[in-house]
Amino acid sequence: MSLFESIEVPAATKLPEPAEVSESATRLAKQVESARRFEAATRVEQSTEFAEHAFQTPAVTPDNRSALPHAARPSFWHRYWRRLIISAVFVLGLRTFVGEASVVPTGSMERTVLVGDHILVDKLLYGPEVPLVNWRLPRLKSIHRGDVVVFRYPKDPSQAFIKRVAAVGGDHLEMRDGVVYLNSRRIAEPFAVHKGRPGPSEQVGPLVVPPNCLFVMGDNRDNSSDSRDWGFVPTGNVIGEPMFIYWSYDAPTADWLEKGFTQQLAFDASIAGHFFRRTRWSRTGLRF
Repeated sequence: MSLFESIEVPAATKLPEPAEVSESATRLAKQVESARRFEAATRVEQSTEFAEHAFQTPAVTPDNRSALPHAARPSFWHRYWRRLIISAVFVLGLRTFVGEASVVPTGSMERTVLVGDHILVDKLLYGPEVPLVNWRLPRLKSIHRGDVVVFRYPKDPSQAFIKRVAAVGGDHLEMRDGVVYLNSRRIAEPFAVHKGRPGPSEQVGPLVVPPNCLFVMGDNRDNSSDSRDWGFVPTGNVIGEPMFIYWSYDAPTADWLEKGFTQQLAFDASIAGHFFRRTRWSRTGLRF
């Protein structure tokens, strides 16, 4: 027996059919793909939970406000800036178009208006000015003789005066010894105050009031700077009429006029100390 004859050759190993190999590979690929998708979904879910936890702002309540870190607490401006802006616009609109508070520092309108009367001026009906553009809304009320009006002083528009209308455009006016004659008729003026003998200031005219102008005088005829001194008032200067007195405090003219910081502080302290005693309570709420 030769060497080659003694060696047994094993039977050839049976290889899988091509169809079986393809099916196994497909199953393996599907398992790998499912594992990848599961891993990716797990990572996305973990990332979402982390983001929600990191960026979610807890509700601020009185119980946990002090426990929040300073950076997480809403600032005063963040909480109130909208309210402050809305309130400021509202107040500015009221002051510009509806009414304005003012104090009367002189006695030119006594007895009707006293020194220290704080009045609310109705501006809405007299064509209020639109800020910055110098426009005026339409006037809804005409001005008549005998009306008490607030207007810008023709020689210094930064100042506001309060006087009574004695005559309007086209009227013929004359004053003789303190008695007013309008269009040749004597006018009764129960509101006028004469404390002394008629002087030069109570001799006026005769004159004709120009169109769109007013002749105004203070009720305290012996102590009033008015049209007798500086002429007519254009109707466009009228800014309103007094509605009512919301507070009246008994103090002399000098205390109400402009003064330094120290004097103003001393006057404010005096008001605080004498508020109840020197407030004219009977005039509070008095309408014109």
